[in-house]
Amino acid sequence: QAPVVEAGGGSVQTGGSLSLSCTTSGIIFSNYDMGWYRQAPGKQRELVATITRGGEITYADSVKDRFTVHRDSGKDTVILQMKSLKAEDTAVYYCNAVHHTIRTATYWGLGTQVTVSS
Repeated sequence: QAPVVEAGGGSVQTGGSLSLSCTTSGIIFSNYDMGWYRQAPGKQRELVATITRGGEITYADSVKDRFTVHRDSGKDTVILQMKSLKAEDTAVYYCNAVHHTIRTATYWGLGTQVTVSS
């Protein structure tokens, strides 16, 4: 299995909610800072949220107060809870794992599609 696998994407109406999960395997989860990124058609990949191994969290301004990220260390998983979704949240969402000291040790998932429509 790939080191990082996303799940939970889908289609939702404006104002709705979705929860994405990122499950890791084959790596020591506690050694990795985790992040969610997204890429909309024709746009560059952008940061959505990050959570360090110590639990420090950052959010993009565009998702603050709407998205919540947390780590489930028991399941080696990172969850991104999204609410009040907007059409501009439509994108492929990618999970990223970066070793906390060896920053070149990084893994990306294949992404999961989130589509928000009115």
